[in-house]
Amino acid sequence: MTANTHRESGRALGEARKLSALTLLADYRDVVIRRAQRQLLTALLATGSATIDDVRELVELPPGIDPTCYGAVPLGLARARIIRRAGYTPTCRPVAHARPVSVWTLVDHDRALRWLDTHPDQSGPGDDHQGADHQRYLLDL
Repeated sequence: MTANTHRESGRALGEARKLSALTLLADYRDVVIRRAQRQLLTALLATGSATIDDVRELVELPPGIDPTCYGAVPLGLARARIIRRAGYTPTCRPVAHARPVSVWTLVDHDRALRWLDTHPDQSGPGDDHQGADHQRYLLDL
């Protein structure tokens, strides 16, 4: 095998892995964010304030999904004026080295309940174990 053929083979493999990872993210992202939004609102209705750390404990990410997707969780709820940022607190996750995370509070109790009614939990590809098969496929590439 020539060096050029080896590079082309490596590029093709890299492109296949990238496409597979992007497909996995597209399949899961909306489901994960919806579940996390529902958990955030549930926590806020119960306690009045919450952080994304509270949500991370309750919403498991499928294998291969970057946890930075949690950053999108409060945006839609804040734009809908259901929640608002009340400040910052150090994260409780040791891996995050006490960096600040937003503390969210509930702005509109009734709107939060309506949002939960109109935004049910979604099933995702991992709910039928497709995600585990997809992850094994990624590892085999």
